[in-house]
Amino acid sequence: MILRSVIILAVAFLACKGKQPVVTPVETEVNTEAVRPDWVRARPASGMYYIGVGLASKSRPDHLETAKKNALNDLASEISVSVEGNSLLYTLDQRSHFDESFTGTIKTSTQEQIEGFEMVDSWESPTEYWTYYRLSKGEHARIKAEKKAQAIGTALDLHARSRASIGSGDLKSAFDQDLRALLAMKNYWGENDVVELDEKQVPLVNELYNDLQKLTSGVRFAILPERCELSYANGFKRELLISATYSNGTASRDLVQLPVAIEFPGLSGKVIEQKNTDLEGHVRANVQGVDPEAAAKEVVVRLDLRALVSKELDPTLVKALMSSLTVPEQRAAIDLRMPKVFMRSVETNLGVPVREAGLSVVVREELTRKGFRFVEREADSDMVLQLNASTRQGGEASGFFTAFLDVSYSFRDRLTQDVLHEGGRQGVKGVQLNYEKAGLEAYKKAVPDIRKDLVPAMMSALQ
Repeated sequence: MILRSVIILAVAFLACKGKQPVVTPVETEVNTEAVRPDWVRARPASGMYYIGVGLASKSRPDHLETAKKNALNDLASEISVSVEGNSLLYTLDQRSHFDESFTGTIKTSTQEQIEGFEMVDSWESPTEYWTYYRLSKGEHARIKAEKKAQAIGTALDLHARSRASIGSGDLKSAFDQDLRALLAMKNYWGENDVVELDEKQVPLVNELYNDLQKLTSGVRFAILPERCELSYANGFKRELLISATYSNGTASRDLVQLPVAIEFPGLSGKVIEQKNTDLEGHVRANVQGVDPEAAAKEVVVRLDLRALVSKELDPTLVKALMSSLTVPEQRAAIDLRMPKVFMRSVETNLGVPVREAGLSVVVREELTRKGFRFVEREADSDMVLQLNASTRQGGEASGFFTAFLDVSYSFRDRLTQDVLHEGGRQGVKGVQLNYEKAGLEAYKKAVPDIRKDLVPAMMSALQ
């Protein structure tokens, strides 16, 4: 009897349990929505705080950090960043020196350095994680003012050092210190922070930028001699003496260890040398190997701006600033005087002299095009060119005749008789219907080689 009662109770229990309601996913979502806090349902607003609310999917392994990051970005978007008129950023924007991405980076730099925020609350559902941060507007203003005061102090100290450096003729250090001072104020380029300098009230950032412009535009170069003459007499080499000074309108001083770039057209392309001035503000440059066919034959001396900047500084900010600075330079014309040549030529085709069909005409044309001057008297020349060319029979087959051309040439200094350059071609083949025409054909085939090899080789030998 007792056993039967237990069985009946067990069956009744299972029957009751089977009748419990089934909770569907939709009902779970509705229940979750019912318990969402007010700050999740509707973004809060406050007159005393900047608010930031962030959401992240819990399917992300880093959902906690992602929600915090999103909340702080949301908070930062509430902090207005305006660009004041006549500020450095405003001025450079107006001149189109900064692209939009760079300008945006500067304008929102405040958003990347938020301090003093606090977490108010967090909430999560089976699929979402929410977080709520706030920042006291008063605390934010205090921290910003404190940081700005520190930045101004750093900038003023660096600017004072810059003035001392330029006073001793060290423009490189002066430029570096003023640039660092300007970068120390980068978060405030959109503002007009007035400070006292030389008993005057001036906007600090604009003053630092103007000082950078004065430093570069005040550089003066002088080149001696004023025209660079290259000739056979000096071996087509010339040393130039370059001096660098700084002038602020009232005084001038020599610039020491100033990075200078020296450019001129070379045979293999533009030649660029980087040098620094010595303790007297001088630098020496050797000009040689100049391309005689260059459109503008001149030496260009300019301030090497890139060498003024330390590699540790932010390249994006530096590039934007440098693009608007004056780059001083000085130019000196190159007078390239090619040697006077007296040419002797002996050219035969199977023992018979050739004239217009010979190679001497081609050589004269090519050298003249390069600036060489041909003279009729050996006594008037700087060098003597001896050209020998002759053909020989090579044989006949199937009605076609072959001839071979041998060419040799040499350039000698007229006074010393030293060989400057020599060369030639052996066995240039010509095929025609008779030996005479085959010889002339060999002469024609030799012309491209003469144009390609002889003249460039001669130019290289002289340079």
